[in-house]
Amino acid sequence: MHLELDGRGPLQSQLVRALKEAVLSGRVAQGVRFPPTRALAQQLQVSRNTVLAAYEQLRAEGFMQGRVGSGSYVATPIVPAVPAPAAPERLEPTSDYIRRLRACHDHTRMPGRRIEGTRYSFQYGVPFTNPLLTSAWARALSHAALYTPPTYPTAHGNPALRAAACEYVAHRRGVIATPDDVIIVAGTQQAINLTARVLLDPGDAAVIEEPQYFATREALYTHGARLVPVPIDREGLRADRLPRTPPRLICVTPSHQFPTGRLMSLQRRLALLDYARRHDCWIFEDDYDGEFRYDAQPHAALRSLDECGRVIYVGSFSKVLFPSLRLGYIVVPPALRDDFISAKWVDDFGSPAIEQAALAQFMADGSFERHLRRTGKTLKQRRTALLEGLREHCGEYLEIEDSHAGMHLLVWLRGRNAAQGEALIAHASRRALGLYSIAPYYLHAPDRAGLLMGFGAMSVTEIGEAAKLFGECLRETAP
Repeated sequence: MHLELDGRGPLQSQLVRALKEAVLSGRVAQGVRFPPTRALAQQLQVSRNTVLAAYEQLRAEGFMQGRVGSGSYVATPIVPAVPAPAAPERLEPTSDYIRRLRACHDHTRMPGRRIEGTRYSFQYGVPFTNPLLTSAWARALSHAALYTPPTYPTAHGNPALRAAACEYVAHRRGVIATPDDVIIVAGTQQAINLTARVLLDPGDAAVIEEPQYFATREALYTHGARLVPVPIDREGLRADRLPRTPPRLICVTPSHQFPTGRLMSLQRRLALLDYARRHDCWIFEDDYDGEFRYDAQPHAALRSLDECGRVIYVGSFSKVLFPSLRLGYIVVPPALRDDFISAKWVDDFGSPAIEQAALAQFMADGSFERHLRRTGKTLKQRRTALLEGLREHCGEYLEIEDSHAGMHLLVWLRGRNAAQGEALIAHASRRALGLYSIAPYYLHAPDRAGLLMGFGAMSVTEIGEAAKLFGECLRETAP
C-alpha cells in the first residue's frame, strides 16, 4: 500500500489521514487487507506503536475491522466521499447585526495596530511594561488559584474586588458608590456592549463625541444605534450642540477626551448633566486613563457631580495594568443595577474568578497603588522626553495638543492635508518608524493631517531617537 504522510502534526495523525484518504478515494477497496503493522512501520520508517495507535483509531471510527488470526481489513460498507463543492470565501450574513458589523469593522486593519518592521513605534494604547508588576501579579495569581472555589463566579463580580473598586474610585475619582453598584466586566468594550443591550433598541439615537474612540462607535453602530456626532472644542463636548430631539444615550470621555486629550470644563459637565436630567437620557462616562495626570491632581469624574442617577461610570484595570487582563468595572445607577447584572449573566455568566480574586488581593495589599505611583512617574518622564524631542527636532512642522494626561499626545502637521499625512506615515514606515493617523477616530475626518503619538511603550532614550528620526521624515517629505 502506497501512502504519503503530509508532514502536518503528530505522525499518528498523519498516518490516520493518509489511510482514510486511501479508503475514501477508492484506492483501497472494501474488504482489502491492510498491511501488517510491523511491515507498514518499516515501510514508513515510523515506530510500530504509531501504526498500532493509528489502526486502533480507524477501528474506533469504523474504517477498519479485525478478523481473528487473519489481520485487519477495510470495513464494509465504506461509501467513498463525494468531493464537496468549494466553500465560498464569505457567506452572506444571516442577521442585520452581522451586516452592520461587516460595514464598520475589519479585524485585519485595526486602527493603531503596530506597523510591521518598525524599530520605533509611537503606537498608542500600549501601556508601560513594568517587570516588577509582572512578578507581583504572578504571585497574586498563583495564590488566588489555590484558594478560589472551582465554581461559577457571581455574575456581577467578586465581592472583595467590587469593594476594592469602590474604595479606589472614591479615593482617586471622587465617585461615591457601594459594592452593590459595581459590576466587574471584561474591560470597557464589554461595558459599552452591555450598555447598548440594556438601554438601546435598533434605531435609537446615541450621541458620540467627534472625534471619538472607534471601538465605542463600532459597538453602538453594530447594535443598531443611530449615531449622532457632537463636536468638541477646547472645553470638551459642545453641550449647546446636543440634539433637540433627545438621544437615549450620550457617550463621553470627559476627564481625558479621546483622542484629543482635552478636559471637559465644569460648566460643560453641569450643562450635560442638566440636559440628561431634563430629557431623561443616560450618560456613558468612559474614564479610560484618568489616573495619569501630570500637571495637577486628577480631576474628579463626571459621575461625582451626578445627583440624579443618570451617569453609567466605567473604568478599566486593563489600561493601568495590562490589556491582556481584560477586567474593568461599571458603576451603575441603582435604577439599572438588576438589568445590568442580568445582561452580564446572559453574556458570559461572570468574569474569570481567579483573576478577580488575584486583583482584589493586589489592591488590598497596596501593590496596585504602588504600581500606579511608579507608572505615573515613569510616564511623566517619557512624556517630557517626547515633548522635548518634538520641540527640538520637529517644532516648526507641528502643532502639539498637550493634554497633560494619559499616555499619548495629539499633534497636527502644519500645512499638510490628510493625503500628505498618509504619505508621511508610509515614508516613515520605510524608515522603520511607526506613525498613526487620527483620521480613523472621526466619523467625518477633516482634510488635515494629525497623528496620535503614544509614549508608554518606549524608553526615554528610544523616544529621543524616535523623535529625531521623525524630524528627518518630516523634512524629507516637506511639501
